[in-house]
Amino acid sequence: MELSMPPPQIYVEKTLAIIKPDIVDKEEEIQDIILRSGFTIVQRRKLHLSPEHCSNFYVEQYGKMFFPNLTAYMSSGPLVAMILARYNAISYWKELLGPSNSLVAKETHPDSLRAIYGTDELRNALHGSNDFAAAEREIRFMFPAVIVEPIPVGQAAKDYLNLYVMPTLLKGLTELCKQKPADPFFYQVIATTHLPPPSCTRCQSCNPMDCSPPSSSVHGLFQARILEWVTISFS
Repeated sequence: MELSMPPPQIYVEKTLAIIKPDIVDKEEEIQDIILRSGFTIVQRRKLHLSPEHCSNFYVEQYGKMFFPNLTAYMSSGPLVAMILARYNAISYWKELLGPSNSLVAKETHPDSLRAIYGTDELRNALHGSNDFAAAEREIRFMFPAVIVEPIPVGQAAKDYLNLYVMPTLLKGLTELCKQKPADPFFYQVIATTHLPPPSCTRCQSCNPMDCSPPSSSVHGLFQARILEWVTISFS
């Protein structure tokens, strides 16, 4: 009886964290807490937002009484934006932050970051994305070039490599040893992409070494696969 394993479920969330202007001098201390809490700091940047940029970032709060004070506070000096990643990053970061009102946090969650570093309801020290949609929007706002996608790590990454990468790579390398082609790179392109040579006019199962060089589409597929391997291996 042949057993089949389902595709590995690799879900590593990303969330946006902001160290607000009045506590940027505590950045190193806060980053240490973040790392010790199991997060990976994927990217980090220090920037000074204008009131207009702050209004765009907090657009969902527009119209509320505290909105002018909020944008003035967030544009009062440099802040530090970070992309944090780990399993259930959004909920874990929110839990680490505590209640949004630092006065409440000091009463109910005295060990939370907002209780420790915050002052009141407005100056609550740190920001965290509320949900996945907010995290995606906020990350793109602060880091426009970033692609929001899961990061495979630990055992999940090993499972992916063992199930999907190693068998294909082993097959290609085995055939490479058997055939000993004059152009090993070209042969590996064909073997690992499981595609017939695109320019072949004779059949679908001919020796790749007897056919024309691979088209740009095959090169693109091969490059994409190599990029996928590298991304998984070094995340």
